[in-house]
Amino acid sequence: MTAYGFHVSHEQFSPAEALQLLRAAQDAGFATGMCSDHFAPWSSRQGHSGHAWAWLGSALASTELPMGVVTAPGQRYHPAVLAQAAATLAQMHPGRLWVALGTGQALNEHITGDRWPSKEERTRRLEECVDVMRALFAGEEVSHDGLVRVDRARLWSLPERPPILLGAAVTPATARRVAAWADGLVTVNRPGDAHRDTLAAYRDAGGRGPAVLQAHLSWAPTGQEALDAAHDQWREAALGSDVGWEIPLPEHFEQAAAGTEPHRVEGPVLVSAELGRHADWLARQGSHGFDEVMLHQVAKDHQLRFVEAFGAEVLPELNA
Repeated sequence: MTAYGFHVSHEQFSPAEALQLLRAAQDAGFATGMCSDHFAPWSSRQGHSGHAWAWLGSALASTELPMGVVTAPGQRYHPAVLAQAAATLAQMHPGRLWVALGTGQALNEHITGDRWPSKEERTRRLEECVDVMRALFAGEEVSHDGLVRVDRARLWSLPERPPILLGAAVTPATARRVAAWADGLVTVNRPGDAHRDTLAAYRDAGGRGPAVLQAHLSWAPTGQEALDAAHDQWREAALGSDVGWEIPLPEHFEQAAAGTEPHRVEGPVLVSAELGRHADWLARQGSHGFDEVMLHQVAKDHQLRFVEAFGAEVLPELNA
């Protein structure tokens, strides 16, 4: 049975408000949670970007929800430091944390001042980081000299079970690549349910474990409000993933998306005021084989109403 969870967007909310929303989502019946890990928002209109790992400590301590996070080791985070953070949370909250690893975006990683590598180099760097993190979770002392460097690192506080490491992939090609090492898959919805192809590629390549979908939607009391909110908050998503990995600053995203017409966000985002339409679409995602579907309500000004409405009318239908 598919579990339906609540995605917390650190780009759109202060850490305190994000925690309040997560608690409300738990009370409304959402079964699990997930958050983004950004250093900068996509645009100044979103206006936030708290530290995901500091926030996760509070989120796990003040709710009973399992939580996931998509992050990128290798540049902004050294893999040993990331492994230490994940191991600490997993030790305090057994079985409730998963970590999805991707190659990252210039938007968040350029801050180190290091060169932004090509996609292939980032992919190889990620694979090295995965090996380092798994060895550290196993209690080994790790030294490594490659695209990342590690000198005699060891984790002294280990959980009984390390957090599972999922592979983050948007395209089928990336999904096939991460299948070699991942404990599961995380992807995002794409126009025409193209994310089904990403999941199929992962499974065909031998990919095991849970499949998680981050589902972008925009609900409001009227269709026009839902469309206006999606266009205001998420029009940068209409640029496409290849562009999105390379742009370094929020103002650059704003400039690139300035001419995006409102109707173009209706591919990357399901926009509707009809709860039944959202329920049908979400149920279909479960039927595609996704074990968890994380609802990301991109309409920033309608969050609590969304949580209440979906908790009262959509989740009971999906869970039935």
